[in-house]
Amino acid sequence: MGNLFVKKPKITDVDRAILALKTQKRKLAQYQQQLDAVIEAEKQAARDLIREKKKDRALLALKKKKTQEELLKQVDAWVMNVEQQLADIELTSKQKAVFESLKAGTDAIKSIQSEINLEDVQKLMDDTAEAKAYQDEINAILGEKLSAEDEEEILAEFENLETQINVQDLPNAPTSVPSSKENVDVLEDLPDVPTKTPVAPVAVADDAEVSSKKKVLEEPLAA
Repeated sequence: MGNLFVKKPKITDVDRAILALKTQKRKLAQYQQQLDAVIEAEKQAARDLIREKKKDRALLALKKKKTQEELLKQVDAWVMNVEQQLADIELTSKQKAVFESLKAGTDAIKSIQSEINLEDVQKLMDDTAEAKAYQDEINAILGEKLSAEDEEEILAEFENLETQINVQDLPNAPTSVPSSKENVDVLEDLPDVPTKTPVAPVAVADDAEVSSKKKVLEEPLAA
């Protein structure tokens, strides 16, 4: 008779960490989509602020967008690393690597959670005292994070957006020509061209002058 009591495999800390990694990977994929939406919203905010001639705040929106794009790159690298680890059949024996990835994933989640609030984008647009305090705080934080090269890239993006907006806001040139009917209507409104050669008017003498000349001719000559 076979043994009815089958010993269950022991669940180790590494097994739990691997399960946590899978959960983190799924959560981060969701957060990435939300952060993409925030980045697009900030780019639109920058466009609107450029139209309103608020350069400082438009640059601040682009600075936030820049740091969030860098965060996305870091999360992408973490996800790829975890995918490679989970595909490793010997992962359970690599306890240190698993826990390091788990810690990195926890940090990534904390970082991305602080960046996916769409209400923060609206604070860049508002003129309230609360919004102004938020703008000053973010500007100071980003000033320490961004390098001189980052600042140059952000300025170049600002100038590119400004050029695009100026072109978009130009009045449209007429794209159609008058129809043949419209041309006929215009011609009908013009005066007719004369077909006969104009004749100079004949001068008519004054009646009194004609009568006087006739009387002189009729008088007899003196002897």
